[in-house]
Amino acid sequence: MKRSDLLALIQKLNVVTSGHFLLSSGRHSDEYWEKFRLLEWPRVTEQLCGEIVRRYKDSGIEVVIGPTTGGALLAQEAARQLDTRCLLAEPAAGGGREIRRGFQLRRAERLLIIDDVLTTGLSLQETLDAITLYRPDVAGIEVLIDRSGGRATQQFDVSCQALLTISARTYSPEVCPMCTQGVPLVKPGTRGI
Repeated sequence: MKRSDLLALIQKLNVVTSGHFLLSSGRHSDEYWEKFRLLEWPRVTEQLCGEIVRRYKDSGIEVVIGPTTGGALLAQEAARQLDTRCLLAEPAAGGGREIRRGFQLRRAERLLIIDDVLTTGLSLQETLDAITLYRPDVAGIEVLIDRSGGRATQQFDVSCQALLTISARTYSPEVCPMCTQGVPLVKPGTRGI
């Protein structure tokens, strides 16, 4: 899918909203990318995951894992297309993420990590931390949208790619211009709820 086609789809489905948002990373932004406008359409999810899966068709992927919630939906579809297993990295009671529900990951199993929107990489790092003890063979990390302009993809020890890379403005709460202007803060998403 060409960048222009993906941007047109994002616009058509009203993925981007303007305002004053508290992101799951704790940072503030004047725009919010609601990936569920994409994920609510199974054929769109199938198409987007197909773009990712094409890169891994001959990579021997045995497991696809994604952090809940958006990453888990994408992991399920990518695993379906790769005809393999899907695991979830869920929030742990003490912070971070863990593999629960009786899911098993075997040592050195070849896996792909997939998530929806990348801003700071927290969910992906928590997912990597959750699987470290299994010493998997991580083929790569894939995200639908990288909001960091490519900066956040560089922090991982494995390849991290995005279908769409943009440079969204984010601010620490101490220097947020919308806070200074008194614009009401909205907390979308699920982290911290």
